[in-house]
Amino acid sequence: MTVDVLAIGAHPDDIEMTCSGTILSLIAQGKTVAAVDLTRGELGTRGTPEIRAQEAAEGARIMKLSARENMGFRDGFFRNDEEHQRALIAKIRKYRPQIVLANTPDDRHPDHGRAAELVVEACFYAGLRQIKTVDEQGNDQEAHRPIYVYHYIQDRSLQPDFVVDITPYWDGKIAAIKAYKSQFFNPDSDEPASYISGKSFMDFLESRTREHGHMIGVDFGEGFISRRMLGVSDLFSLI
Repeated sequence: MTVDVLAIGAHPDDIEMTCSGTILSLIAQGKTVAAVDLTRGELGTRGTPEIRAQEAAEGARIMKLSARENMGFRDGFFRNDEEHQRALIAKIRKYRPQIVLANTPDDRHPDHGRAAELVVEACFYAGLRQIKTVDEQGNDQEAHRPIYVYHYIQDRSLQPDFVVDITPYWDGKIAAIKAYKSQFFNPDSDEPASYISGKSFMDFLESRTREHGHMIGVDFGEGFISRRMLGVSDLFSLI
């Protein structure tokens, strides 16, 4: 299977919180999108890895993903090293995306910035034919380097390089986030409180999305950071 866009997150729910509106927009344009979660989120305060897996499957259904996989890296302890890079290179070569969406470069959670560096380096090395990988059937994979890597913005208020208008997909984004019933605001839950489990965090997510939308004159937006300069051929295609 090959896709146009591959979204990669350190934890199940990273993608839903940050770029699910963009994914829904891409799907509406006829693009194909797959997702890879690096860890099972087993260090999370609430829920279990098994529950998170079920919630991730529901999030994938809501976002209309072509596929979703979990790498099973150790939550909190995965590293940007050769072992993890080679495993991720194989997934990049499997899906052969033009665009990769990755974690934010700098954030409250150490996994996010580390995942960002892992993805950037794996995307580059995936294009080197002398690095050999095989697929699930043991067949040699061809080298493939995505054209763009864009970083979605998470907890910290970073300045985006561009913003995607997700106004028509705001309700879908909220539905995707709420697929994680174990993680987010639920007044009936008897689990311990966490950083993301209160109503104030859901309010924050809405405020952030409104802030990014305000930057481009729309109701809701998702901001992204690009490490390379972006060029345009048509000034009239900009919002």
